[in-house]
Amino acid sequence: MLFFLLLINWTTSFVLISKNAIESVLFLMLVFVFSSFLFLLLGAEFLAILIIIIYVGAISILFLFIVMMLNLRVVELHTNFFNYFPISSIFFSFVFINLIYFLFFDYGIVLVSFEYINIFLEN
Repeated sequence: MLFFLLLINWTTSFVLISKNAIESVLFLMLVFVFSSFLFLLLGAEFLAILIIIIYVGAISILFLFIVMMLNLRVVELHTNFFNYFPISSIFFSFVFINLIYFLFFDYGIVLVSFEYINIFLEN
């Protein structure tokens, strides 16, 4: 199970850093396939089949056709990226700070998880 989690993280990083949009969609399809294998290992066969049929079979193929029809140029993407980078970095930092605040201070998830670990270790 840890193997598929590592594969999902690895292929997700390739989705984000891929220079070609078509390769990025193909890596996204691999993410969906690996997540369906993970659901199979967890015993949720119905969800695994749904992911394969709906996400890989329909939505990813639709993304692939749209990317191929748009015919994106890499030079245009890089110039637009640097134009929007300051705004997106401010937005990302705001979301990340709020996520850290709610996880650690508001909901106390870290404290609750340590309590569950202590209960598990005592038994």
